[in-house]
Amino acid sequence: MAKFPPLYIQNSLTRKKELFTPLNAPYVGMYVCGPTVYSNVHLGNVRTFLTFDVVYRYLTFLGYQVRYVRNITDVGHLTGDSDDGEDKIGKKARLENLEPMEIVQKYTNDFQDVMRVFNMKSPSIEPSATGHIVEQIEMVKAILDRGYAYESNGSVYFNVRKYNEDHDYGALSGRKIDDLINNSRLLDGQNEKSDPLDFALWKKADASHLMKWPSPWSEGFPGWHLECSVMSTKYLGTQFDIHGGGMDLKFPHHECEIAQNTCATGEAHSVRYWMHGNMLTVNGRKMAKSEGNGFTPEELISGNHALLERGYSPMTVRFFMLQGHYASTLDFSNEALQAAEKGLDRLMNAMSALEMLPTAMDLPNPDVDVAALSKRCSEAMGDDFNTPILISVLFDAVKLINSIASDRIAVDETQKAALVMLFNGYVSEVLGLVREDGTTGESEGESGALLDLLVELRGNAKINKDWGTADAIRDALGALSISIKDSKEGSTWERD
Repeated sequence: MAKFPPLYIQNSLTRKKELFTPLNAPYVGMYVCGPTVYSNVHLGNVRTFLTFDVVYRYLTFLGYQVRYVRNITDVGHLTGDSDDGEDKIGKKARLENLEPMEIVQKYTNDFQDVMRVFNMKSPSIEPSATGHIVEQIEMVKAILDRGYAYESNGSVYFNVRKYNEDHDYGALSGRKIDDLINNSRLLDGQNEKSDPLDFALWKKADASHLMKWPSPWSEGFPGWHLECSVMSTKYLGTQFDIHGGGMDLKFPHHECEIAQNTCATGEAHSVRYWMHGNMLTVNGRKMAKSEGNGFTPEELISGNHALLERGYSPMTVRFFMLQGHYASTLDFSNEALQAAEKGLDRLMNAMSALEMLPTAMDLPNPDVDVAALSKRCSEAMGDDFNTPILISVLFDAVKLINSIASDRIAVDETQKAALVMLFNGYVSEVLGLVREDGTTGESEGESGALLDLLVELRGNAKINKDWGTADAIRDALGALSISIKDSKEGSTWERD
């Protein structure tokens, strides 16, 4: 078996930093909670998915064979994240006078476009909740058979107190059952529950509900938490390595997942390592649509938002986010993005300078210790994917390269090749940073694909008569010496 360098992960369940030991190395199973596709993705969502893009990239970089599953929630997520109210997708469909699946397709396409704009790798499997209704019904049956759920008026609820008698409800989030009991109360429409702590596994649909399926209990729809239990265990097994998501999903979503998995499969602690990415804030407040401070990628790139001084490129935003550890809050500001822009330029310019360094056969430069730099990079990422420390090590290498280039000192060919490999490995493969003019980093084809997407976003803005965003994207690309050519057949880009 291949020997992998040590990797320690902060496990949200145990609250300890633990050595990563996969169940079946070199194979790794990772599940990440994906979007509810009823609206455009905002920058706070992007940070969550960037966290696990880096995890996926680094595990692959180490040589693991990773099955990365990230779901699409297209049913069951009700307004207020509760067991009552309108389905978020159904509500949007009603407001826009569209079929629910039109809403799902529209915003799934948007989500996937945004992931490509920010150079996120696609998951191995991207299953949807509506594609797994049969499996969700079967899991509800299994939980009922084990005595941890009950039917009430055509709905099925999970019995939290019964579960807590045998297990520890609240182990992940740190919530105490007594505190939850004291702070709970029955809300209007929830009186069919035996206990206000209980949560829905299956909900009976009323006549106005657009998305519903037949089941042994009623024509209805699955509870929000159920889909992730079903899809994670279907594709990764009843026990798997990593489960990730945003910090806001710890409770109740992930807490309920643990309870469902345990009762449906009989496997306690089905997930070995729970990981949670922290939030992006704006002036200390969580970035969210409801707060009015959630930038869409189009707004960010174009600068078409009241809180933005100007537009910023996707790689600048990616680099900005990587400068904060995923488990820490990261506060957005124009100043921080402008500093990130300068830092990214320095990094990419050093990669260009590296290619031009003169070499001398069998004449090692004693100041160039690539092995030490590589070890520090590995130690940084091995310490719970610490991208800020990795970036600081890479900038030590940048200083070294710039010093050698300015003094025109030759380096040994082996040293130069090792430095190129170091930068390509950690900058391009692990951090996922590409040069947006296509001259360094990943291939012209990959950077060109990002430009294609930006042109597509501009085209969508024009269709929606959002001329301000369309013009701002054109101007932002113009600043990168990229011209857009419009014709009857569509729009294309070319380098000036």
